[in-house]
Amino acid sequence: MTRARATLVGFSAVALWSLLALFTVGTAPVPPLQLNAMAFAIGGGLGLAWVARSGGLRQLGGVPLRIYAFGTAGLFGYHFLYFSALRLAPPAEAGLIAYLWPLLIVLASGLLPGEHLRRGHVAGAAIAFAGAALIVAGGGRAGGAVQPGHLLALLCALTWAGYSLISRRLGAVPTAAVAVYCIATAVPSALAHWALEPTVWPVGVTGWGAVVGLGLGPVGLAFYTWDIGVKRGDIQMLGTASYAAPVLSTLALVLAGQSAATASLALAAVLIAAGAGLAARAGRALPRRVKAARSLP
Repeated sequence: MTRARATLVGFSAVALWSLLALFTVGTAPVPPLQLNAMAFAIGGGLGLAWVARSGGLRQLGGVPLRIYAFGTAGLFGYHFLYFSALRLAPPAEAGLIAYLWPLLIVLASGLLPGEHLRRGHVAGAAIAFAGAALIVAGGGRAGGAVQPGHLLALLCALTWAGYSLISRRLGAVPTAAVAVYCIATAVPSALAHWALEPTVWPVGVTGWGAVVGLGLGPVGLAFYTWDIGVKRGDIQMLGTASYAAPVLSTLALVLAGQSAATASLALAAVLIAAGAGLAARAGRALPRRVKAARSLP
């Protein structure tokens, strides 16, 4: 698979994550940890079925236990910290801090072997972050003291950025291992749910459909395509393009009648598109320069 094609596969994860909010609204009143367990069980089951059908079950036996522990900690840790942050701090503020992970990926990826961080990447990430801030913080209050939820949200951003960057270094680990990550994440989520939450099942066909949708897409297929993207694609471009998720998520809510279209949404879309374009141009410029340099006598 070429680098460009892997990057496109990674983009599909961003598109699927844009449906996270819409599907989550439809699953109410299922509590967070129960929803986490149900969705990851579906996503993991889907992955195991795919691995079995493609004849890749043998690959799973060759993956070290420490890798499985890493993947499980990344998926479970991110979602546990995210849900906790939204409970302990204003959601808009916590969400904005948690969405620092794309910026962290773009900036820290320059430290990876074979990667180069250019001014265009930094500028593009900053412009895109400004667009994401318009969406995520649009309804939040300004100011206020630092709360425990703010710190948890920062840990949330660091967790997913770290998971994505370390996954880049684990390029030899098959994407099939993500299926085990998901199943292993569902187990502690279920245990935490039984200890901390009441059990509330989805309501009607819409509720169950939203749970299945989460498991198949944002909390399922997205993790597999993201794994391919960060391991084989342009991780800096993927990090910057991830800022499209809050815009696409808001558009999905607007189309579903769950939110109103605003001028800030249009401005955010322009900023995010401009930031992603600038980062993409920076990513293309370096290979051209390297190629030109190699052609010199």
